[in-house]
Amino acid sequence: MPTRSLFATRFYEADLADDALLAELADACIDLAEQDIAGQDWSEAHLYRGYTSYASLDDLPQRDPRIGDLVRHLNRHVAAFAKDCAFDLGGKRLKLDSLWVNVLEPSGTHSGHIHPHSVVSGTIYIAVPPGSGALKLEDPRLAMLMAAPGRRDDAPEDLKPFIYAEPAPGTIFLWESWLRHEVMPNMAAEERISISFNYRW
Repeated sequence: MPTRSLFATRFYEADLADDALLAELADACIDLAEQDIAGQDWSEAHLYRGYTSYASLDDLPQRDPRIGDLVRHLNRHVAAFAKDCAFDLGGKRLKLDSLWVNVLEPSGTHSGHIHPHSVVSGTIYIAVPPGSGALKLEDPRLAMLMAAPGRRDDAPEDLKPFIYAEPAPGTIFLWESWLRHEVMPNMAAEERISISFNYRW
């Protein structure tokens, strides 16, 4: 073939496949949202619509055994993703660096960002009411396209400038941490609950 696709951007999607743990994680997230006063204060001060433990708690897998159980699942998925990305880890493996809970209220969103100082980032979705928003992924070349025309609506996925990944309860998304992404507005009438995380080398 005269045309090849180069410089692939990997995106991993899997299912937790553990309904009992998923229910336990929902309870754990609600418990945290109700009890973590520092997290509530940070969320309010930074205009986060809902609750996040992002800046308040850094020991959730040790603090709550339900989240510790989740990490054991995530470690396996991250190892599979690292293998698919052909990372040369020098015989080591990626290690969990941070993990935080998000309870996003209706109309809540999170603007475009990356996750510095980590290799793989991801989110597992705990409660996903219909209309609660996709994960929007941005082509990392977007700022350099200059005079390039836009893509047709029927362009294949690997040529689109944005991809909207729609989660379901139990969905695990993984991506390389440099990939810019954003959380689309929660247009549901209920909260969307997720747990996000970073892995470093």
